[in-house]
Amino acid sequence: MLPGNPHTTLEDRIARKVASPGYREWRAKVTATNGCAVPVRLFGAWQLHDATTRKVLAHHGGEIMVPCGNRRSAVCPSCSDRYAADAYHLMHAGLAGGSKGVPTTVTDKPRAFATLTAPSFGAVHNRSTTANGKTRPCTGCGEYHHQADPRIGTAVDPSTYDYEGSVLWQANAGALWHRFRIALNRELANAAGLKVREFADHARLSYAKVAEYQRRGLVHFHAVVRVDGPDGPHDRTPSWVTSELLDACVKAAAASVKLTVPRPDGVALDLRWGSQVDVRPIRANQAHEVEDNDGSISETRLAAYVAKYATKTTGKTDGTDRPIRSQLCIDHAKVSDHHRRIIQTAWDLGGLPQYADLKLRRWAHMLGFRGHFLTKSKYYSTTFKSIRDERRTFRHAETLERLGLDADSVLVINDWAYQGNGYDTDAERELAAALAGRIRDNRRRKYEQETHQ
Repeated sequence: MLPGNPHTTLEDRIARKVASPGYREWRAKVTATNGCAVPVRLFGAWQLHDATTRKVLAHHGGEIMVPCGNRRSAVCPSCSDRYAADAYHLMHAGLAGGSKGVPTTVTDKPRAFATLTAPSFGAVHNRSTTANGKTRPCTGCGEYHHQADPRIGTAVDPSTYDYEGSVLWQANAGALWHRFRIALNRELANAAGLKVREFADHARLSYAKVAEYQRRGLVHFHAVVRVDGPDGPHDRTPSWVTSELLDACVKAAAASVKLTVPRPDGVALDLRWGSQVDVRPIRANQAHEVEDNDGSISETRLAAYVAKYATKTTGKTDGTDRPIRSQLCIDHAKVSDHHRRIIQTAWDLGGLPQYADLKLRRWAHMLGFRGHFLTKSKYYSTTFKSIRDERRTFRHAETLERLGLDADSVLVINDWAYQGNGYDTDAERELAAALAGRIRDNRRRKYEQETHQ
């Protein structure tokens, strides 16, 4: 209820908004953002001028809304959906080819789906099942945990859990991945009897990886690894590179990588990948599931599988999706005690001069992880920027076609000023969420109809 008016309910405020004179215009603006939860509000105008005479051909002014672009579903489901769709197209192009400048011949190249995990920093509550779906007892406490048990992923004994080591590992996970890439090149070169510097003349390693948070608060990496010819995906891969060789080299490279960093007291800490390194071959898309009977991965399902992880958050709530500004933020964050300890450790280490380069306070809300969630090599496939530019170009052409104008004969002038973020009232937020849900449902039904035709 609104302060000073105890008789006003949310339903009343929604009804008043829907009945207001400007509702249709407001709804059109929200729909244009696909129901973005936290849109950016801009005030200004755009004009279309004749490129020769400079005559104004079309004009629009006032306040507009543009999507926030946040990839996290806990912050904005609508923009998260769009990011996931872009991630899918990026991943799928590199897997199956036939679009985004990638040839279909990439399906003939040696490819693998690798998962690199974080090592253990202490026992945590866990839940695993047998092949028949029967729950196993927790290896940490011996109890049988329900899948919704909030203790899963938290330290069995916080007093002995190495929070310091976990934050330092997390902060250096990107550097560890960089060393893994170098090591994988070395393993492949050695397998062919080549010197490392000669490998680039024979083959090129292409990859796309996504980081996923585990329940314990540490990331692991899912990566699609492909071996191309020296000039990229259009170039033929050397015959000596096989899926079996790639599998062995990925495992050997992961086991060999080590990065040593100092703890606050100066004691050396060796950072490595966890022992659970999983590598599976990628086959052409003939399966209806992510995993085929032989353990291989199908292309289309894998692209969707990886895209899903690109939009996940650090935990079950959105408490850690906001930057930490002070100790007060940590004290009141809506996270588990385990995650709070990780955030606190990152904040404390971030105040030490020897870790200034890690910028741990800036990344405390991400539990110390400083990298991008989805990264790729240059020749794997297209880029997010290219996908977004294509969408922007399409919409621009659509607008000009509606106005009956030729793109080569007009000049577009934009003049916008930032007004703020989000909606003014809780009623607007509820209505925007409902619109977003409707748009999402319509999109899903359209997709289902197209796939069943």
